[in-house]
Amino acid sequence: MGAATPVSIGFKTSPQSVDWPTLDATWARAGELGAFDSGWLNDHLTDPSLDRGGSSWEAVTVVAALAHRVPGVTIGHGVLSNTFRHPAVLAKQATVLDHVTGGRFILGLGAGWHEGEHVPFGIPLPEIRERFDRFESAVHVLQALFSADAADERGVTRPDPFYPLGGATNLPAPLTGGGPPLWLGGQKRRGLTLVARHGNGWMLPAADLDVGYFTDKRDRILAEMDAAGREPDGFAFAAQVPTGATADSRRAAVDAAVAFVRAGATHVILGMPARLGPDGLTAVARDVAGPLREAIG
Repeated sequence: MGAATPVSIGFKTSPQSVDWPTLDATWARAGELGAFDSGWLNDHLTDPSLDRGGSSWEAVTVVAALAHRVPGVTIGHGVLSNTFRHPAVLAKQATVLDHVTGGRFILGLGAGWHEGEHVPFGIPLPEIRERFDRFESAVHVLQALFSADAADERGVTRPDPFYPLGGATNLPAPLTGGGPPLWLGGQKRRGLTLVARHGNGWMLPAADLDVGYFTDKRDRILAEMDAAGREPDGFAFAAQVPTGATADSRRAAVDAAVAFVRAGATHVILGMPARLGPDGLTAVARDVAGPLREAIG
């Protein structure tokens, strides 16, 4: 089959249950393979597969440390939790990564969800209405701090119930005009509206392989964009596809990824257990990324 526009293929080796030498070597291998357009991590303080605890490296620090392993490759998070970082701090972190990568950093952001990595550390996890209010406010703060006004000495002043700004500057300014692309993880009505009006992309949750669900959300985002008078050109629809640990699971991943592309995905992110290391990623490149590129043309 053919695709109307080139589809980006990425890898994701999220930083749970893996030692640093293995993770570092895996990203080094990604830079050597030349098979991937992007590299991704998730954002958890513990292992999200457990109710509480488990090992996990901090995501923003890790991606900064790994960026030099994949020169020319876009990097990002699917997605950062808004509950972990004040958006002004996140804006500064994203600006650094924008410069470090030469404009190839994508800022993925979600509202946060896993109680087991909030309560033990004393990090507030408000009920969902307030959590989304805060998420929405954070998006506006990020956009304000990525704006030209924030590069002026007078800064940006913005009243907000959660994150008010008063003469706030972001200097040095982002390398990318308007800041790094903002990909959001909303799923329900308010989230999809926020994505359509303020996001540069939308990410399907990593655990969801339902093509019908993807299609429904994509159609709703496009309808919201049309209602807002916004053109969809350049907007990213990303599907995350697990590749497992076996040859059979990698073959199934090819079929799933092709189905998402046919449903309108512009980006496919191939998830791999990080513990599989460099050889595991080589297998994903050979058995999934390669056949996927052939299938989609």
